[in-house]
Amino acid sequence: MTAPTGEVYRIDWLPGTDVLHGTCHCGREHTSQDPIEMWEWMLAHPSGHAVDEAQGADA
Repeated sequence: MTAPTGEVYRIDWLPGTDVLHGTCHCGREHTSQDPIEMWEWMLAHPSGHAVDEAQGADA
């Protein structure tokens, strides 16, 4: 068994919508309607986050 890394990934469902709001352990946030795309974004850290910064799409 490996030791925990202390990294917390959080995905919340926004009630009344089909939107997921994710927060990476680094603090970056992302929204998506596709849970697979959301996990790919999180697990691509940090390379997946650079795309969002370049587009200015996330808060």
